[in-house]
Amino acid sequence: MLSKKKKIIILATMFVLLVITGFLNVRLNKTVEDTTVSAGYTSANFFTTYRTDRTTTRNETITYYDAIINSQTSSIEAKNLAEQKKAEILETINLELTMEGLIKAKGFSDAIVSCSDSYINVIVKSSALDDNEVSNIVDVVQTQTKKDIDYIKIIPVE
Repeated sequence: MLSKKKKIIILATMFVLLVITGFLNVRLNKTVEDTTVSAGYTSANFFTTYRTDRTTTRNETITYYDAIINSQTSSIEAKNLAEQKKAEILETINLELTMEGLIKAKGFSDAIVSCSDSYINVIVKSSALDDNEVSNIVDVVQTQTKKDIDYIKIIPVE
């Protein structure tokens, strides 16, 4: 059986590797995006790339939490925290997908919703938004999250 010190070292190493993976993901994607921009960047590429990056990052995070949950050396507290964090991620995924679908149902051809503790960012495929479109988006977000309008950012992308 591993000592407590070894368990801490293993968990710290896993965390450092997760941070390094995230950093490399951002750096490599930035290089790819810079190349894409110069090669004829379109909004379709933006939405596809964003979704792919978001899914990849979340899958890596879920894999990290699964490793903690399934590890024989993880403490009960670490397993409980990992299960809680994994459940929060899954809840956020479900909420974002629901809002994206509802916003598309309001007439937008594409939408991405990103929820954080601070803000809810909504990116819609549109050259500009009129007051009615903004109102529809805010209505969807507030209905699903109960967040005040001050915490909702809406960004049109052509």
